[in-house]
Amino acid sequence: MRLTAKAKERLQSDPARFVGQIIKDFARTSPANRLSFLGDYVMWDEPVVRFADGDDPIFAEYKRIIAPDHLPPREALAIAYQKGPQEMPARLSVISWILPAAEEARKSNREETRVPSRLWSHSRWYGEKFNDALRAYVVELLTGLGYLAVAPVLQPFFKISANEKELYSNWSERHIAYAAGHGTFSLSDGLITEHGVAHRCGSVVTSLVLPASPRTANSPYSNCLFYLGIECRACIKRCPAGAITEKGHDKNKCSQYLRDIGYLAQTLKDGYDNERSVAGCGLCQTKVPCEFQNPAARLKGKTRRKETGAIEG
Repeated sequence: MRLTAKAKERLQSDPARFVGQIIKDFARTSPANRLSFLGDYVMWDEPVVRFADGDDPIFAEYKRIIAPDHLPPREALAIAYQKGPQEMPARLSVISWILPAAEEARKSNREETRVPSRLWSHSRWYGEKFNDALRAYVVELLTGLGYLAVAPVLQPFFKISANEKELYSNWSERHIAYAAGHGTFSLSDGLITEHGVAHRCGSVVTSLVLPASPRTANSPYSNCLFYLGIECRACIKRCPAGAITEKGHDKNKCSQYLRDIGYLAQTLKDGYDNERSVAGCGLCQTKVPCEFQNPAARLKGKTRRKETGAIEG
């Protein structure tokens, strides 16, 4: 991928702004962000882009919080280039983005009580294909400029496993987004950003040095009304699988429900060849106070009765 001299100049003068803009431009112009069979419906609103230091101590903590095989950025980049972590450049950065779900898909899913709406299902299925295309685009651009770059989710080493507690991946996009200061976790296990919980996350590790975005939350759950002692529980009521309780989100129960309703996937996807399961129903991400905003923002300065300071997997 070749950049104009002017584009390279922008990269050199303000790398963070340059990276943020190329991600936003790709989302705005890429056909992959549109459903051609639904009047070129745009699935994702403008991305929100933030950065993390590739050696932030929080990534080492994730080995304890999530699983021992969860990869720190330095290790992920090293594996991709078949080298040792110590052979990587002295400074690394993580580019993390949020793709907020467009309003029409969110509105359509609010009406559902058992399975995702057609538009939500399409956006979730094809929308993640767009997310993969965005990951590949950012990697191609950065490597073309001479930097090391990898999107761990696209690598052969990426995997989803299960331990005694739940399903987990060795590169959690939600936890990467938390490290970059996008938001905090919810009772339903989502990440509540300033644009809400109805979104997808993506990330790339690179040797391009970028300024780390601050994490300003008081705790890993500061944006969730339930953890602030507010009588919410909206996501509990929305979950058709009963996978969300006051104790949190049962990923195994959630996944089983999605497999159980897989027979509906063919109808939901208008005949698109699927993997016999619904990728995600998203009911807990819609018709809830945190759907498209941070509901805790209006509570700043008020007494918080219940908060926890520990991140969970």
